[in-house]
Parts: sequence; structure tokens; C-alpha cells
Amino acid sequence: MKRHSVYGWLELILGILLIVLGIWALAKPDFVLTSIVYAYAIAAIIMGIADLILYIEMERYIIGFGSVISLISGILSVMCGAMLLVHPRTGVLILTILFPIWFIAHCISRLTHLNYIRLIAGNGIYTFMMVINIIGLFLGFLMLLNPFFTLSTIRYIASAYLILLGIDGILMACSTIGRSC
Repeated sequence: MKRHSVYGWLELILGILLIVLGIWALAKPDFVLTSIVYAYAIAAIIMGIADLILYIEMERYIIGFGSVISLISGILSVMCGAMLLVHPRTGVLILTILFPIWFIAHCISRLTHLNYIRLIAGNGIYTFMMVINIIGLFLGFLMLLNPFFTLSTIRYIASAYLILLGIDGILMACSTIGRSC
């Protein structure tokens, strides 16, 4: 059996944390938005670090737009997460704009890497990631265009999407991309 690479272990831990975070947000219907801001701030920081590591891992294979988007997405995710941790009350107000932008940036970042993922991990994970990220783009634009929709459904959409991203991370960790050669 091959050993997991650092990227594989990070994706596995990230996947488990995202699933737990998604289930936790669904299980607590009386969640206050401030608590959600803290939870998603932590998720944004973790996912930003994962995007930065993905950029580092893939920059030698991909030249151009795909790796730059991953770098920008990672930096934005970490910055947004840090801002939400420092100013949670402000985060509640801007969550209606920031959260959809984060959804869109992360999905675009993952979609730009699909060819590499197909090459390394296979068609099954490629298809799953493509579907998940297209759904994420649709939801991100829907939330961006209708802030009331964001406020009323953010817990459900975000919880379900975090669970799907967690499954995606676990699949990536268990695929050949998560193993060292």
C-alpha cells in the first residue's frame, strides 16, 4: 500500500472537518448567525490553506490561469476567514456578499484543475468534482443576486455544500492524487 502524501492527509482531515461542520450546522437550527460566522471563518481559513497547498503542488504541472486562480482563491479564503474571526458582527452583515463570492471563487478554482484531477484521480472523481462545483457556482450566483435568499437559506445551503466538499476532500485523499509516488 502506498503512503499518503502531505496533500492526501490534509485533504482527508479537511474532508472530515467539513463534514462535521456541515452536520453541526444542520443539527443546530437555533444557531445564531454570529456562530455561523465563526464556523465559516474557520472553514474559509482551512480551505484557503488547502487551495494554497494545491497551488504549490500543482504549479509545476500547470502553467497559466489554473494555478493563479488557485493562489488567488487561497489568499482570498484565508483573508476572508481571518476578517470574519476578528469582526464577527461585521461578518454577519457582509455575509450576504462575502459568502457567495467565496463560493464562486472556490468553485472556479476547483473547476480550473479538473483536467489534472481527471489525469491523476480518474473519471469518477472528475465527474463528482465537476458536478459539485457547478452546483456551487449556481448557488453562489443565486446568493449573490438575491441577498434575502442568502439570509433565509444560508444555513441549509452552506451545510449541504460543506458536507459535499467534505466528501470531495475524502475522495481526493483516497485517490491516487492523495498518495505519494
